[in-house]
Amino acid sequence: MRDARQLTGLADPLMAETWASGWLGQAWVAAELGEREAEHRLCVEVTGRACTTPSPYGLAAIAALARVAPATDITMLAETIDILTKTQPLPPWHTAMSADTAWTATSAWRAADVWDSEQVLLIDYDGPHPHTLMAQVLKSGGLMIDKIAILEPGAAAQWNRLREADEVPMPISEAPVAEVLADLADALRTTDITWPRNDDEDFVGNRALAWSRCRDHLPDWSEREGLPEAERDHLVQQFATINSLDDEVSRSLAELFLDYGEGYIVSGPLAWSPTEVMLLLTDWLPRKAILDAAQRAALPGVLRQWLAFALDRRGLDPRWITPVVDAVDAHLREFRQAFDDQGSWGPAKEIAAALTERGIDLTDRQAVDDAIRGLNAERLARRLLP
Repeated sequence: MRDARQLTGLADPLMAETWASGWLGQAWVAAELGEREAEHRLCVEVTGRACTTPSPYGLAAIAALARVAPATDITMLAETIDILTKTQPLPPWHTAMSADTAWTATSAWRAADVWDSEQVLLIDYDGPHPHTLMAQVLKSGGLMIDKIAILEPGAAAQWNRLREADEVPMPISEAPVAEVLADLADALRTTDITWPRNDDEDFVGNRALAWSRCRDHLPDWSEREGLPEAERDHLVQQFATINSLDDEVSRSLAELFLDYGEGYIVSGPLAWSPTEVMLLLTDWLPRKAILDAAQRAALPGVLRQWLAFALDRRGLDPRWITPVVDAVDAHLREFRQAFDDQGSWGPAKEIAAALTERGIDLTDRQAVDDAIRGLNAERLARRLLP
């Protein structure tokens, strides 16, 4: 509560919001895995203290929290404000004009890199303190917000001037406010359920404030739909024809790259970036894939050709295809080390490897089922034996 004393001297509601957002963020980031009520417990604790020992700064803390707290706590905080205002003065920033301020979003913008692996969302707000809310969203390996910041108003107009000439292009375009707020809410949701939690100071401090602006725009969960079988077949055939790779090994690898793209690349199965190549080689393939000697030998070359094929289909300038292709060589050594390290294998790969070692045809469903039952029986027997 001592930190809330500064709120009684503020005249800016945005500063009060950032104060409250910071404390809610600290409660969120310090919570244990599975803890879903950390912010609620903070609101309850502050409410209890403010009511037990009424003070101007206690009321200021409650009023600030009420602007950015989770929706489930707003009623409790509002009722507490009504009680405390009977004996305590409201802070200067809680004027009749700003008390019920719902910041007005006047425009919104999206900037995305050429690979669509990173996006920056900008929302301009009018009100007692005009400003721009910015979120940096990373898409490689899954949707996640890296940073959130409060910027001076009109940041979008300065975007191109602030970018360096040698940086990866990240063109900006205006978009409907509701759509950008929905993008922000969706990214916040997936970031919140990612472990370990994002402990970046800018994200933690502004997370609750950002949620308060976009919570009403949270979209339903979207289901990832795979490519129709005919489209997959067409892509693989086109790749094989263009690159003169019409052999079983190359086709099997192309199918594998499509599996990764459909399951893990947020922007689409062909939206490869240097980071996606790194994740494929150093994480996904070692954990998930079983490759025979011919596939391992062919993998670097076929992957380079697949990346060039995929990004050409997306219309990328060759200048920005090259860094993605070059990422193969940059991570090959780590791939080979991880692929041979059985400690990095996932459960499914361990089972598949055991079945392959026993000569089981992995395309024969009945044979696989029978073999897995046999493996389970053997493991159970080993546990029971002294």
